[in-house]
This record gives sequence, C-alpha cells and structure tokens, in this order.
Amino acid sequence: MLTASALVSGAEVAFFSLSESDLLLCRQSPKRSLQLIPVLLENPRRLLTTLLVLNTSINLSIVIISLHLFWEVTVLPAISTGMLLGFVMLFTLAIVFFGEVLPKAYANQKKLTTAQRMVGAINTAEKLLYPLISMLLYFTQTIENRYRNRPTTQIIEELQQAIEEASTSETTHEEKELLKGIINFGSLTVKQIMRSRMDIVAFDITQKLDEILSLINQYEYSRIPVYNGSIDQIEGILYVKDLLPHLDAEPDFVWQTLIRPPYFVPEIKKVDDLLKDFQERHVHMAIVVDEYGGTSGLLTFEDVIEEVVGDIKDEFDEEDEIVYSQIDENTYIFEGKTSLADFCRIIGSSTDVFEPVRGKNESIGGLMIELFSKIPLAGEDTEFDKFKFVIESADNKHVKLVKVYVGESKENISSVA
Repeated sequence: MLTASALVSGAEVAFFSLSESDLLLCRQSPKRSLQLIPVLLENPRRLLTTLLVLNTSINLSIVIISLHLFWEVTVLPAISTGMLLGFVMLFTLAIVFFGEVLPKAYANQKKLTTAQRMVGAINTAEKLLYPLISMLLYFTQTIENRYRNRPTTQIIEELQQAIEEASTSETTHEEKELLKGIINFGSLTVKQIMRSRMDIVAFDITQKLDEILSLINQYEYSRIPVYNGSIDQIEGILYVKDLLPHLDAEPDFVWQTLIRPPYFVPEIKKVDDLLKDFQERHVHMAIVVDEYGGTSGLLTFEDVIEEVVGDIKDEFDEEDEIVYSQIDENTYIFEGKTSLADFCRIIGSSTDVFEPVRGKNESIGGLMIELFSKIPLAGEDTEFDKFKFVIESADNKHVKLVKVYVGESKENISSVA
C-alpha cells in the first residue's frame, strides 16, 4: 500500500508538471496511454480531486491497518500512550518520506514516463469514483462562489471587525488605523483619493520666469503641472529642483525646457497598482484623466502613502489646518470638497457603503447633490443608512459644509449639535 501511495503522489506531480511541448507530443503520439494524458488534464480540478481522494484513502488505510496489526502482534498486556504516539509518528514519517517526498522527487525528473505509467489507473479510478468526485467538486464550487460573490463592503467590514476583536489594551489607535488602511488600500481607485482639478495648482506654459518663481514661493510645492491654454492640456511637470541652478537667470530664460513628461492615469486605476507604477517609473506625481481625456485631478506618491499610514506632515504643511471638526462622539462637520475616502476613513466606515447612491461623485458635496437630486440649501437634511446629513452652508454652485451624525438610530441631529 505504501507503494500505491508513492505511485499516486508521483502521478500528481507528473501530470501537473507537464509542459506544452510534452502535451503536444502526447496528442501526436499513436499510443493510447499518451493520448489519454491531455484528455484527463482538460478537467484539472476533477483530476486533482481524484488524485487527492486516492492518496488520502490509501494513507488512511495504511495507518489503520498498521495500528491493527501492531495491536494484534504486541505481547504487552497494555500499551502506553507514549508508545502508541511513537508508533503513529514512525509510520507518519515513513508515509511522508517514502510515499510523498521520494516519489515526487523522482516524478519531477521523469514526468512523462510517470504520467504514462499511471494514466490508465487514474482514468479507471476517476470513472469508479465519479459520484464521489462530483459531489466533492459541487461542494467546493458552492463554497468558492459564496465567498467570491460576497460584496467588497462585507469583506472589508469583517476584516475591520476582526482587527477590533483581536486588539488588546496594548494596541494603540494608530496601529489599528494602520491595519485598517492596509485593508482598504486594495479597494480604492485613484478617483476616490485624488485632488480634484479645482484644487490643482498649475503653471501656464506662457508665464515668465519671475512669475513662476513668485508662485513657487507662494504655494511651496516641489512639483507643479504645466498646462498649455487650459488645465485639460497638461504639457508636463516642472520639478522645482531642476529650476534651482537657474534662479539667477535672465527674465527671458526658457524654463519650459526643464519640463518633464507627465504621467497620465485613468480614474478607475487601482491605487495599489498606481503605487507599483510610481516605484517602477520613479515618478511621484500622476495626472488623473477622465474618459474624454480631460484632466480630472492629480495624485502624488505622498497621497497614496497617506492612505495607509495616515496624514504626513512636512515642514510646509499648516499644523493648524482643519479638514473636519468633531463635535461629539457621533457628530462631525466636513467641508463639501472632502473626499469620500477621507470621510470614510475618519468615521471608520467603508466607501462601498455609499456605492448604491454615490453615482460618479467622490466628495461629500457631490454625494449630497446625488442624495438630494439637486444642490441643497442650508438647513436641509437627509438620511442614508446610519448617517444623517444636514447642510450647514451652500450656495447656488456647490455644498460648502455638511454636518454628519453617525449612529444606528436616526435621531434629530440638532439635538446633539
């Protein structure tokens, strides 16, 4: 039986290690045994299940028969637990070494020969075990479909809940937020975290050197997009470090020669893929374009990293800058331009919660317009899921401030303001 276990283990490696050239040789061969190999591999899941069922059955039989024989032939009046465990471990090592390691090492060197020798027995076993194999495949497929079709929101919320439950008194808030950021990272698109075109600081390619130097001192950015005519026509990116050797140049210095090529990405690109692109291309800024090729927004390497580690403050960031204010445990006030990704990260929710109602909007202000089906007026309120929104400030163009109450119950938000 140990030999049978070795043959089945070797067959598993042999079948699934065959190259395309090996399979082509089998198809062209006049031998029935070789022709049958690619036929079995047409359904690899069924083949693998058959091999696993055979191998498991043989190994269990070896252990059961061995224990029975040991019990029958032993002359001792009683068998200690230690002796029994030692016997089981001895046979387990024998099965692993002689039934798994050695045959798989041999089959890996003689793939086609091993597969040819075992193909008849495997084909017969597959037919005999067809009902059992079909049942196992059905249950496996059902389980896979159940987990594959789960909404992303549910999966993310379950993982976040697991973080909360696994946290101890020694776990800091920053550590939990870091783990949650990692979980959300793979589901974000660049549109969800980009800086919108309204907030982009860019230079006109026709501006003079003294004009752009003044703007660089004003905004203190190290990389600035350069456009020709309109923000939708980005010509490149100006790196301030490239301009440093020319600070004393004449006013008519052609600084446009220092512009580097821009890197454009679509709105639907995943943030984790963008991070890989940043690393491979050695760039730190991407221009986000919409489906028509117009400029939709801008994203930097720092923006991407902040989605995991939180806000990064440098020497030029305003320490007292307030993105939002928290009135109490459940009540917040956000600017309308705040992205939904930042909003959800602050309140500890998933952006997918708003997927049914957000449309193509990526800001709280845009979400309000979608929920109200108009540009709401100050004082108007609406509810969605466990959130209640009250418009604090708005004009005839956009929503400026929104008060948000987060809670399972839909209480009047004015009572907690």
